[in-house]
Amino acid sequence: MKKHECPCGSERELADCCGQWHTGLALGQHAPTPEALMRSRYSAYVLGLIDYLLTTWHPSTAPGDLELQPVKWLGLEVRHAEMTGDAGVVEFVARCKVGGRAERMEETSRFVRQDGRWLYIDGQTS
Repeated sequence: MKKHECPCGSERELADCCGQWHTGLALGQHAPTPEALMRSRYSAYVLGLIDYLLTTWHPSTAPGDLELQPVKWLGLEVRHAEMTGDAGVVEFVARCKVGGRAERMEETSRFVRQDGRWLYIDGQTS
């Protein structure tokens, strides 16, 4: 990954990709699709942006607080993304190292648009 390349794997600059949603949150600028939100949340995990993760989590399923485990994130592959009205689903594989061991997290995440912004509801891992 280049110095300012976005962690989500888009091969775009962070500021022009997920970074715009990270910094824009305070200005009311939100990820426009479930896939954009999922990518920005992955990047937030990589960058340790706990406030962004909690703010983009639906209140009905969000944890009260969040502590990030020591994980080295290695890459993201979006396998499928769709949205119908105010509901969205994104299937992805995230690769990481935990305690020096390579792992893969396969998840189907659910999103909902509420008050004009997408929020993460939950995910089912496989």
